[in-house]
Amino acid sequence: MDTINTSGRRKTSVARVYLTPGTGKITVNKKEVANYFPTLEQQYKVNQPLEICEVAGQYDVNANLAGGGITGQAEALRLAIAKALVEINEEYKPKLRAEGLLTRDNRMVERKKPGQKKARKKFQFSKR
Repeated sequence: MDTINTSGRRKTSVARVYLTPGTGKITVNKKEVANYFPTLEQQYKVNQPLEICEVAGQYDVNANLAGGGITGQAEALRLAIAKALVEINEEYKPKLRAEGLLTRDNRMVERKKPGQKKARKKFQFSKR
């Protein structure tokens, strides 16, 4: 088996993942995953699909992330890894689907409207 290539998105973040058999090394934008995602919560999100399928340490993950914030990037990476694992073995699909890891979260930021302060917040109004 050679490299599996998938992508995942969340808000404006895009993750491109290259999954190869290996020792479990996760590299994000040419950095170690612990250096790129400093909080344990984000590291947990990235490792979640590998832990659920019980294949942590069997695959090397090389990821390119672009756009968005750090949490959106972590969730985009989680989706891309889950999709790559399903490509490797279809038997992982029910486990990952049950945890909601194969569903793209399509919520985006609502645009700012003219004549308003933000998307829904209005300018302060006073009758007098």
